[in-house]
Amino acid sequence: KHHLTGEFEKKYVATLGAEVHPLVFHINRGPIKFNVGDTAGQEKFGGLRDGYYIQAQCVIIMFDVTSRVTYKNVPNWHRDLVRVCENIPIVLCGNKVDIKDRKVKAKSIVTTTLKSPSLWLARKLIGDPNLEFVAMPALASLEVVMDAALAAQYEHNLEVAQTTALADEDDDL
Repeated sequence: KHHLTGEFEKKYVATLGAEVHPLVFHINRGPIKFNVGDTAGQEKFGGLRDGYYIQAQCVIIMFDVTSRVTYKNVPNWHRDLVRVCENIPIVLCGNKVDIKDRKVKAKSIVTTTLKSPSLWLARKLIGDPNLEFVAMPALASLEVVMDAALAAQYEHNLEVAQTTALADEDDDL
């Protein structure tokens, strides 16, 4: 959610089923869109998970470092992904690493540190090891050009509206 909206959700809310959202990154070749599927990690909500794996071209398996059970589920999620998708790029990524009360310690995670899992996946998918993210272009500020006579008329109408008393509901009686 943080990458999609910029919002940071402090309270954990489990995904029920699956949610799919487009996430656009700007790279040196132009924009690239990832359709990000957030599937239920909890087994009791994950019944349809395989259906969302079918068209996947790459995957980031996320686990919560403050919850050991999510890390213990990683081999199961990986097995299911490989069964459905065979040979696609997969990145393992722990979130909430800024929280002090970790249940999964860094030394217990076998990994190669990637600066940006999304960039690594984009490079793999496009086949360009030199691919880079670029700053998102800022929206150009709009310059409004208004006819001077029309602007004066609007100003006059506003002044009249502000000084005109509203009729009482009983004035019609």
